Amino acid sequence: MTLKTRKLGSQGLRVSAVGLGCMGMSQSYGPADEAESIATLHRAIELGCTFLDTAEVYGPYTNEALLGRALKGKRDHVTIATKFGFRIENGKQVGTDSRPEHISEAVEASLGRLATDHIDLLYQHRVDPAVPMEDVAGAVGKLVEQGKVRFFGLSEAGAANIRRAHAVHPVSAVQSEYSLWERNLEPEIIPLLRQLGIGLVPFSPLGRGFLTGEVKRAEDYPEGDYRRNDPRYQGENYDANVEAAAKVRDIATARGVKPGQIALAWLLEKGNGFGVDIVPIPGTKRIRYLEENVAAASLKLDAAEMAALDDALAPGKISGPRYTERAMAMVDR
Repeated sequence: MTLKTRKLGSQGLRVSAVGLGCMGMSQSYGPADEAESIATLHRAIELGCTFLDTAEVYGPYTNEALLGRALKGKRDHVTIATKFGFRIENGKQVGTDSRPEHISEAVEASLGRLATDHIDLLYQHRVDPAVPMEDVAGAVGKLVEQGKVRFFGLSEAGAANIRRAHAVHPVSAVQSEYSLWERNLEPEIIPLLRQLGIGLVPFSPLGRGFLTGEVKRAEDYPEGDYRRNDPRYQGENYDANVEAAAKVRDIATARGVKPGQIALAWLLEKGNGFGVDIVPIPGTKRIRYLEENVAAASLKLDAAEMAALDDALAPGKISGPRYTERAMAMVDR
């Protein structure tokens, strides 16, 4: 099958209905093999999964460089999204930096690593409290005028900053964590996106793997794996969340598909229900999981299945914060 496309925002950006999060090809979820990662990227293009998500801080820098190598001769077949907004020193993220002059420098460096003359979708990775959002949007607007960037996005921005940015330069997409087990966008952010005509790009749409049914306790993951420090994978939280996620497994078994495919189908259907174009970007570095994720786009959940999932994984039934306290401090809510 070839994936259909969906519209993100009102400025003309169209992307594959399911994207590919590339972060894990460089960090966070155990070691990666470059040859396997590149093969996965090439298979994604064959399947029509051409919305590729990266960032300067992934690695840092190595993920963008990987895409640059993998996409040689294939650049015109993909939509590249990347992100700026962190200060990186000695190979580590040490804070935010969205000063206009830094945005320009970061974009030039990203263009070089990606081996391209333009970025399709440029996100501010996290809101910088030291820089007015109007200045950020204005700086990206200038890059759009110069042809170096096509569309503007925000990541984990709150309602006030989404409004402020959109008033200066149209925001095409907001990227935030959203999935069956993380519903924080529903009360305020999703209605605002519908009002302003902005698309939603959920990262971690499979609950960092929890909704795939193939999970272990935090301490059973190797050193360097993000999930070792994920509060929802720890202790009593883990036990409660396995119980809540059982409904995903049950529906998957009844349908003869994988639990992760049910979780993605739920997200895609939510896009229809909310009147907001939703394009999840499940991350993987393996062809097998990529093919499963793409196949989810052909699943259609009925009203009873949607209601059962909504109830089983309602916000009050998920145990533990989605991030550590330090990471939550960088979310603009």
